[in-house]
Amino acid sequence: MTLYASIPARRLLQVLADLGILVWVWVWVKVGYAVHDTTLTLAEPGRKLVGAGAAFRERMSGAGESVDNLPILDDRLAEPLRSAAGVGGQFEDAGRGLISAVERTAVLLGVTTAVIPVLIVGGIWLLLRGRFVRRASAAQRFIDAAPDLDLFALRAMANQPMSRLARISDDPAGAWRRQDPDVIRALAAMELRESGLRVPG
Repeated sequence: MTLYASIPARRLLQVLADLGILVWVWVWVKVGYAVHDTTLTLAEPGRKLVGAGAAFRERMSGAGESVDNLPILDDRLAEPLRSAAGVGGQFEDAGRGLISAVERTAVLLGVTTAVIPVLIVGGIWLLLRGRFVRRASAAQRFIDAAPDLDLFALRAMANQPMSRLARISDDPAGAWRRQDPDVIRALAAMELRESGLRVPG
């Protein structure tokens, strides 16, 4: 499997692109965490509500306990205080619900913020790298010996623009039929360059 071009300039660009995609992923993961953490600050009112509800419940329960079994009043004063303590519990539940909703939203926003750019750019990178690897690996199998250059010379005459072919020879097809080694090598080099490969020495 050919992962990188044998042409130094193109190989350098591929290595830089691979490093660039790693930096891209890292940056967007950091941005996703930042969005997550920023969104979590919206849960602060919920935390205050839980704290206030807990404090109110404890005070009302404590007041109910302190007036419980007083002479004359019996439980008539303690019972309403205990009932009021239940309101504090409702505040706590509401605060916890708000915190839970904010935490779910923070996770969703953080993941979405990180994943969408990574998938878009990463998908394009993966498509281009995969296409190069397939093409270069297939070409590499044919260039292990000089006679294989004939195939790439033929492909060059079929695929390359006429203006590029004319730079190599006035009659590239004739030179190919005559098995002119210099023309065949030049044509093959032109075609192999498209796959990121060099003619073997």
